[in-house]
Amino acid sequence: MRPLAILAVVFLSGAILAADDLVVLKTTKGETSPRKLLHAALLADCDKHFVARKAEVEILKTPVGVAARQTALRAKFVEALGGFPEKTPLNAKTVGTLKREGYTVEKVIYESRPEHHVTANLYLPDGKGPFPGVLMPLGHSSNGKAAEYMQRGAVLLAKNGIAALVYDPIGQGERMQLLDKLGNPAIKGTTSEHTMCGIGAILVGQSTASYRIWDGIRSLDYLASHPKIDAKKLGCTGCSGGGTLTSYLMALDDRIVAAAPSCYLTSLERLFATIGPQDAEQNVTGQVAIGLDHADYVFLHAPKPTLILASTRDFFDISGTWTTFREAKRVYTLLGVPEKLDIIEADASHGYPKSHREAMARFMSRWLKGEDKVIEEGAFTIEKDADLRCTRTGQVLDDLRGKSVFDMNAMAATEFAKKRAAKPLPPDEFLDAVQKLVLPDAVPVFKTTEAGAVEKDRFVINKRVFQVGSGVPVPALVFEPKGEVPAGPIVVYVYDLGGAVVAESAGKLAASGRRVMTVDLRGYGETAPAVAKDDKGPTFGVEYKESFLALHLNRPLLGQRTADLLGVINTTPKEQGVELLGLGAAGPVALHAAALNFRVKAVTIDAGLVSWDNVVRTPISHNQLTNAVPGVLKVYDLPDLAASIAPRPLTIRNPVDAAGKALTKEAAEEAYKDVRAAYKKANAADKFTLTIDAK
Repeated sequence: MRPLAILAVVFLSGAILAADDLVVLKTTKGETSPRKLLHAALLADCDKHFVARKAEVEILKTPVGVAARQTALRAKFVEALGGFPEKTPLNAKTVGTLKREGYTVEKVIYESRPEHHVTANLYLPDGKGPFPGVLMPLGHSSNGKAAEYMQRGAVLLAKNGIAALVYDPIGQGERMQLLDKLGNPAIKGTTSEHTMCGIGAILVGQSTASYRIWDGIRSLDYLASHPKIDAKKLGCTGCSGGGTLTSYLMALDDRIVAAAPSCYLTSLERLFATIGPQDAEQNVTGQVAIGLDHADYVFLHAPKPTLILASTRDFFDISGTWTTFREAKRVYTLLGVPEKLDIIEADASHGYPKSHREAMARFMSRWLKGEDKVIEEGAFTIEKDADLRCTRTGQVLDDLRGKSVFDMNAMAATEFAKKRAAKPLPPDEFLDAVQKLVLPDAVPVFKTTEAGAVEKDRFVINKRVFQVGSGVPVPALVFEPKGEVPAGPIVVYVYDLGGAVVAESAGKLAASGRRVMTVDLRGYGETAPAVAKDDKGPTFGVEYKESFLALHLNRPLLGQRTADLLGVINTTPKEQGVELLGLGAAGPVALHAAALNFRVKAVTIDAGLVSWDNVVRTPISHNQLTNAVPGVLKVYDLPDLAASIAPRPLTIRNPVDAAGKALTKEAAEEAYKDVRAAYKKANAADKFTLTIDAK
């Protein structure tokens, strides 16, 4: 929803202001476009961590040193994932079997968490066993475990005396996490559902990877517990998203003897420089900050056998794959087992081609069975999707009525809300906790540069740039009324669509005698990676790649933007103060700045998000990744932050839910009842205003 205060923006038509009048950042030929500055700055920050990590790896000279780094890094990895829950009963059941030549397919359902069902197919070789078992996480195929390449890989293993467990990930096959009224997937695209799950997960201190890895660990539990499986001879292989999970699992679960990730391993440096961060499961909070690169998945699996399956024309950069292999090979050599790490590069594009499957089967036969032999893939029967189903309806949520990831995120949010209410922090401790969580960096001391002026009949627009070194510049438009400079607070606008969009409102205020400044925080307005269409960019925002990069650094964009805004506010005369207006997606940023800086004398939030709790409870949200703060709901929510501003004047106008829909008056009153109570307690009830404009 566009804030009502700025519905009539028409200045860019040229009637009053030309478009160039509102542009602050100018570039000459050869310079980086303002729209690429945020991305470039985040990559530069990542590069510092990459350099530090390489230095850490270079000093490893002994097996003892390798073991010490493995222990420390694995602990950091688990912490970054938010930890794991206690194991609960799998409640596994076999719901059907398919007898085929040389093997049987068991259709099974088990619970990785209570009432969170996993559907899987276990391909068992004929005979008594026990057989080695290979877990096969999937790529992003919408039909999940029925995907042809997975069937072929599983049958190839089974025909060579190795069992294979292929299971549906969340958002695929029979495990769609959100269904519409007709029982069909409500979110289009497997990666989109993964990222939608991930937004809420981030807010409660988890991630999509946390859920996916736990599914994999519990699937290994099922495989190891099967009477026909040798629990001491377990392997793991998968392609693309399955390669991601194979990499995670081989790094974290010691039961995996042999691992063969396909079409995933490269290096973060090359990934970020090429296609950039992918869906939520492939982005672990703080991963870059803790020094966990792709080579470390292999490192953490050492000295156990690993086969990297790569393709020359993969979109996961092949040069990064070889860099990872070379680094890991040195470690395996140091440990005295260079033969346990190998790589193949197929002349293929992204996928799990026959050459990968055959190499994987030979590798598993060698290390799990002790048989080093040539294995070739013949003609196999490929089952129809319906024949491999484990549920009656084809969806666990429709058939078994269990809990989705969205449900579990909401359950966590409920528990955190209860704990916050039961033991609220004293005001000073609360603000310290907010600052620690959101502002890992110091507030910048900006150098101010004037970039020109535009004179109008009743006011002047001064163009200004706030900057620290080579960081992302913060352009601003300062509207000064002609004549005597007013003594009242400076009005500061922040809006995710940019200061130029609020120029009309700013101009009117300046003409009436107020001093006004519109500020484009990093990634807003002039430095936005792209222009949102009709106020609605992609589902995850125009800066979704930058949002993930920031999370990799443990520096969420909301925090970086809050630091920018605090830095700008600190350049204003202390005695004059600031009246702050946060519009749209910039609302939470303005709310944080107001809470943390007492130069803000009053604040108005127009069409801002009502709460992070609402994000968690809104499976299909709009543009919420940009403001996601890892684990924030363990400490506070946006209404808690609003309450902390009392007794300074606060106006909340037309709050919206996570999907961008305006709240009703009744819903808004319920959402902000604690804010009202806080203002009443501070003897400032008249300074809190909640306005819902009539439509």
